[in-house]
Amino acid sequence: MKAFIEKSNIAGKVAAPSSKSYTIRALMCAALAKGESEIVHSLTSDDTEAAISALEKIGVGIRREKETWRVSGGSFRAPEEDLYCGESAATLRFMTAICSVVPGKCRLTVGPSLARRPVKPLVDALRQLGVDASCSGEVAPVIVNGGRLRGGVAKMRGDISSQFVTGLLLVAPLAERSVKIRLTTPLESRPYVLMTIECLEKFGIKVKYSTAVDEFEVGRQEYRPTGYEVQGDWSSASYFLALGAMAGGVQVTNLSFRSLQGDKMLVDLLRRMGAMVEVGRDSVVVKKSRLKAIRADLTDCIDLLPTVAALAAVADGETELTGIERARLKESDRVAAVREGLGRIGIRVVDAKNKLTITGGKPKGAVIDSKNDHRIAMAFSILGVLAGDTVIEGAECVNKTFPEFWAILKDIGGKVRLDG
Repeated sequence: MKAFIEKSNIAGKVAAPSSKSYTIRALMCAALAKGESEIVHSLTSDDTEAAISALEKIGVGIRREKETWRVSGGSFRAPEEDLYCGESAATLRFMTAICSVVPGKCRLTVGPSLARRPVKPLVDALRQLGVDASCSGEVAPVIVNGGRLRGGVAKMRGDISSQFVTGLLLVAPLAERSVKIRLTTPLESRPYVLMTIECLEKFGIKVKYSTAVDEFEVGRQEYRPTGYEVQGDWSSASYFLALGAMAGGVQVTNLSFRSLQGDKMLVDLLRRMGAMVEVGRDSVVVKKSRLKAIRADLTDCIDLLPTVAALAAVADGETELTGIERARLKESDRVAAVREGLGRIGIRVVDAKNKLTITGGKPKGAVIDSKNDHRIAMAFSILGVLAGDTVIEGAECVNKTFPEFWAILKDIGGKVRLDG
């Protein structure tokens, strides 16, 4: 499907969708708890549907009502078919770990984009804890012969994916003896691991975390079923906050400033760029502003790269974005996708190994290949609103995390036509 975007006058209010990251974490924790948990304000998207499908195949009961998902967990069975994780990296990595406590053989398969993203460091770490697991080279398919998780010490790198740490933390309480996770390189995307620990605590699990040496320790414990409310998603909100600064006044609601989500850093980045930002109790208003270039380290908020790159494209001067290397291993090579897209709209970009330098200018309309990456599609759509005469190819990829994106963009004045 293609999205055709014309220059638009933007104004209005947007409610941030619920967090994909918290929805999937809550589903996994509820699945590990004996009894029924209630998850309120969950996100329905391609990624969360993949998580639900995988959990149901190992015996987890999930009943969806209007505002609440009721999850009956704590009792697993071997699946009768492959656990297809679609393009959800979180589902693949979290379920790989959870399958270690499922009796019998589990085979996890994935979609074409996820098939190039690494999972071997997690498989190796699980094997250190006594799990019979393997993968195809560095990637899926993954096979786990579950039923026994001995525990002990697992050493792994911390700079490939925080999801590997989350996967181990999810199953560590169920090991026969305590689990220690020792990272051999500094932890990146730390906020996502803190979000996991926060979610675990809601379900009765305590984690000892030494930030000095990046080591985690989890003793044997039992998950407790609970009621869990999913907060709004700062990652999804980022596109409309940036749009407000570039093209008109936008208010985004359903945002918590107490959130551990790293992408709330966008508010500070917008202020540094000179945007007019007004913060309320649970909302942010951003008004059209003349933006200036900044230097920003995105190590702990790597998903903001496409959004901040879009802002940099219209800012005065040269913006330097560092801490971006891991973005090459997302749904697409996001560094390359950003560089290509900005080049097509007439913006100069220099790509070093762990740094992008973007010289702001006046974007022109162009055809943008989303690379089937939701964040590339959404980030370049806001530039399309500014430039006009823009086409986003593969526009349906926003369904991964934000199915209502195009409808909401229209509601606040975006001239968008979907075709195909």
